[in-house]
Amino acid sequence: QVQLIQSGGGLASPGGTLTLSCAASDTAIIYTTAWFRQAPGKEREFLAGIRADRWTGVTTFYADSVKGRFTLSRESAKNTVNLQMSGLEPGDTAVYYCAASRDLTNPIDPRSAFAWGQGAAVTVSS
Repeated sequence: QVQLIQSGGGLASPGGTLTLSCAASDTAIIYTTAWFRQAPGKEREFLAGIRADRWTGVTTFYADSVKGRFTLSRESAKNTVNLQMSGLEPGDTAVYYCAASRDLTNPIDPRSAFAWGQGAAVTVSS
């Protein structure tokens, strides 16, 4: 059973940068770490995914809504995936979640996730 612990989030100014982290308790299985967000009154939205395995290396993919602004990275030694968010806009205000999924599609369907982080609130406001 994979457990995901999130850190980061908070308040940012428009145009600012925030980084969210997702630390996993288990790396024995291969899965995609996906990031989602959910704004009040809206459905959970897929943002980005990253997967590493010895056959295909590291694969990253992004939703069009965040491509070029959000960047995924891995810290293998810490079993951590980071989501750096730059050029933040008020429309990015939401609760952000990381999740583990066996899928490798773009977008990742949130129903495919078998583990979720606890969520982190991000507010973009001047």
